Parts: sequence; structure tokens; C-alpha cells
Amino acid sequence: MSKLLIKNGTIVTMNKGREILKGDILIEGDEIKEVGGSLTIEADHTIDATGRVVIPGLIQSHIHLTQTLYRGQADDMELMDWLKKRVWPLEGSHTSESNHISAKLGIAELIKGGNTSIIDMESVHHTEAAIEAIYESGIRAITGKCMMDYGAGVPKVLMESIEDSIKVSIRILKKWHGKGNGRIQYAFAPRFVVSCTEELLIKVRDLAKEYNVSVHTHASENRGEIEIVQKDRGMRNIAYLHKLGLTGPNLILAHCIWLDDEEMKILAETGTHIVHCPNSNMKLASGIAKVPELMEMGANVAIGIDGAPCNNNLDMFKEMSSAALIQKARLLSPTVMPANKVFEMATLNGAKALGMEDKVGSLEAGKKADLAIVNLDNLHSTPSVEVDIISQLVYSAKTSDVETTIIDGKVVMENRKLVTLDEKYIKAEANRLIKQQIDLARVKK
Repeated sequence: MSKLLIKNGTIVTMNKGREILKGDILIEGDEIKEVGGSLTIEADHTIDATGRVVIPGLIQSHIHLTQTLYRGQADDMELMDWLKKRVWPLEGSHTSESNHISAKLGIAELIKGGNTSIIDMESVHHTEAAIEAIYESGIRAITGKCMMDYGAGVPKVLMESIEDSIKVSIRILKKWHGKGNGRIQYAFAPRFVVSCTEELLIKVRDLAKEYNVSVHTHASENRGEIEIVQKDRGMRNIAYLHKLGLTGPNLILAHCIWLDDEEMKILAETGTHIVHCPNSNMKLASGIAKVPELMEMGANVAIGIDGAPCNNNLDMFKEMSSAALIQKARLLSPTVMPANKVFEMATLNGAKALGMEDKVGSLEAGKKADLAIVNLDNLHSTPSVEVDIISQLVYSAKTSDVETTIIDGKVVMENRKLVTLDEKYIKAEANRLIKQQIDLARVKK
């Protein structure tokens, strides 16, 4: 079994005691064996982390890899127009080749930013092309084919029958769930209530229980969405999902901005996972989720970036900073959402949303070797002494500060150079394919 030794780092463990240790980390195979202290062993590969901070890999809990290619293609638009006029037509024009590159482009950016796990929603078609990119890259992922069988303004190419949606989803699940040493997991991914019939949602509920997998969807992102659901289903979003029996620990809900008190209570009491996407919510002017209140009620809230067209970058450090700052401004209190709570959202809470809190989210012996090495000695984070490390990570750090990323015990980036992905090729192909996609989308609008 291969041994990887990280020497002389400052280790942000995120263990129960939230210890920050000095010393080494020994990795054997895909697992952390020892944390802290000085280790004298022969390793297959040694990384010198002197003057560096070693952190648990960041967990990106809501993303659309399928949309990375559309960065900059849907700026300054309201959500439903953003979907109907730009994003859905573009998604409908995807080929297997373009979706593969879109996924690789997103994954490359994420790995370079210290992300080791993602919860991904693909488009309706060509999901396996994205999963192949996930597999090749080495990133850990929950992913699933988007499901849409209903709704006004959805391009015909994205509209599918319930039977086809279920059939393809199950086929992909059976082929990919558990692959890559368990790195790849499947989740059923109905887009949101607006684009799904009740029959499809009920079938998803039952199939998720049958296969013991998660359900990943959106809810209560926008007031217009709430109005559509109330008119169409006769009740608010979360209340409706709860009525159908979808709420619970296997449900991952992105956004959850427009909630009433009863809906907040439902989410907290059922153990439903919420993913806060602050920059996407600000860019689309969707609103600001009541994250401190939800967490006070006991809800698990993780952090997501969403898609590149509604964020324009996949920077989890920027996302952490925004998650803290917008709540301080909303509640006019500098003490809400302190840095340590936000960093927990990006690590431990994300691990809970993955259903893997016993395996990832902290640096402890016996857990998966998912971690990043960060340089906090750059100009924008200096002074780097006598400063709280967690505050530096949340308020000062940038993705460019991440020097090395390790997933499942394998080095996927070292000294800012990607190991499993060809950055130059991906950028060239992305620029070539977006021109092709825009032309196809115009035909299919």
C-alpha cells in the first residue's frame, strides 16, 4: 500500500476539539493513518508543508458541472428568464463532447481551489459524459441526471416522459453508483417542483428509498417560483415536498431562501440538508437565506457555488466570505456567522449533506485522505502570524493560495499543477465548443 507523508504543516483538523496541530500527516492508500507530531518513516512520496496550512478538502454541496461552459452567457437576468431564455436552451444544445468538457472545466477549477467533494446536478441528457470526467479527474462526487417532465417554457429537447426519465436514471445509477473506490455516488435529481409532475416526484421518493441514495433538487429560491408552486400545487414548496414524503436526511435542497416559519421547522425537524449559495442568490437577486436562524433551529446548512452562469466563478473561499458577510449586513450584527461556523459549513456540514460525516470533513485517523495545502503567507493574507487561521481562510484566502489537493489519498494537484487533468487542452476545447453550442441553442430556442 502506497504511503504519502505531509511534513511540518499547520493542521486544521476540524475534529471534535477543533484542534490546530503542528506536524505531519501520514496517508496510507486512501486513508489518513496519523495526524500531528513528527513522523520518521519512509514514504513513497513526501510533501514539505513547512509554512503552509493543511485543511480538510472543501465540500462543494451544490453545483451544475453541466453549466460551466456557459459562464458569462446569462448575466444580469432574473431566475425564470435566466432559465427559459438562456440556460435551458444552452443545456438542450449539449452534446456528449461539450458536456464532458464542461464538467472537466468545472472540476479543474474546483480542484485548483481545494475542493475535494461535490454534489452535482447534471442536465437531462449526456450525464454519463460528465460522470466519465468525474471518474477521470479523481474528485469525489454525488451526481445525477436532471429530471424534467413538466412546465411552461421548457425546450422540447429537455422535456421527457416519466418512464424515460426513470429508466435512464436507474440505468446510470446501476452503472456508476459506487465506482472509483466509492468516490462516485448517484442521486436522483428532479430539477424543482416547477418542472416535475407529482407522479415523478413520488416515484423519485420511492426509488431513492429502494436504492438507498439521496435526492438532490432546488427549492424556494425565488418568489416567482413560490407563486408558481402555490398556484399549481396549492401549497408552498417545502410544505408540498413534506406532504409527498420527500423531506428527510436523504434530501439535499439548494437555496431555501423564501421559507415561512413552518417550513423552517419542517426542514430542521426532518433533518433535510440545506445548501446555501450566497453569490448565486445575490447575482440573481433571489434573496438572502435565513441561515443563522435555520442553524439555530438545528438544521444542517452547507455551502454551494451553484452553476457558473449564475456565479461566474467556482471559488469556495469567496463563497465562504460572502456567506459570512451577507448575514452580518442582513441582521446588522458583526457577530452572526463567525468564521468558524462558516468553515464548518464548507467542511463538516458538507460531509453531512454527502452522508459521509464518518469519512470526510475533518483530518482524523481513519478518515478518507481528502485535503488541501494552502499558503497563507501571501500579501493579501499578511501578517500571517498572530492571526486566527480560520478567519484567514474565510476572509483573506483565495483559490490561488491552494498549492496541493489530495483526494482519496491521491495527489490530483501539486504546486498548482493539475495531475489528472490537462488544463491547457480543457481551456482550448471550452472556447471552441461554446461557439458551437451557442449556434445550436439559437436553432433550438
